[in-house]
Amino acid sequence: MITWKKIRILLLIIGCSNVLLVLGQVLFLPSKSKNIDNFFIASEAPPLPQWQLQSTKDLPHDIHDDSELLAQKNYQYIHKDLPLDIEMRYVTIGDVNQLIKKYTKISSSAIVRYREGIGYYGLGVEKQKAYLSACINLHGNSTFTNTQFNQNQQPKEQPWQRLLPWLLGREEFRENKRCLWAHLSIPLKNSSPKVTYQVLESAWFTWYKYWHDRLHKP
Repeated sequence: MITWKKIRILLLIIGCSNVLLVLGQVLFLPSKSKNIDNFFIASEAPPLPQWQLQSTKDLPHDIHDDSELLAQKNYQYIHKDLPLDIEMRYVTIGDVNQLIKKYTKISSSAIVRYREGIGYYGLGVEKQKAYLSACINLHGNSTFTNTQFNQNQQPKEQPWQRLLPWLLGREEFRENKRCLWAHLSIPLKNSSPKVTYQVLESAWFTWYKYWHDRLHKP
């Protein structure tokens, strides 16, 4: 005859098993991120001082192997007949060199620069167009190389310190290693690369702060 004591023990075993199952899913299964498509939709007209927005459109998925690509958007601005093209892609890798080779037709090498309060970014020229490319991170400043990106992902706190915020639904329990890759480009026209880089950098510093603040918005 089954006693109430045995029933209570059985119920406790079942309850503990369910708790362990849920905990295992949190720790070992890929975590679901916020809907990044809605994130882009809510940013149909990002402000960029001195530049006038011309169009906002989705980029076509014409890449066969794009498993790291989560979402993408294109913004086109103009200032005194100078067009500025900005491609934004939300990806699961942080090697900007690799991203440039895969998603653009650029073959030239970029010059990596650093700006205090912003981070690292790459500058280059390809077929009379100057470009600036960088990864806007969920942790730390912008990065260009894979090493810089990985250093940004290193936990700055113990996992148990994120337990309470996770239970309250304020953040993910595990690190979210993703990159919001920004690629800005403008034609050289009659300007030198040095002058054109300055135009790109001015736009980039404002652009970075806008998206960085949105990524870190609760």
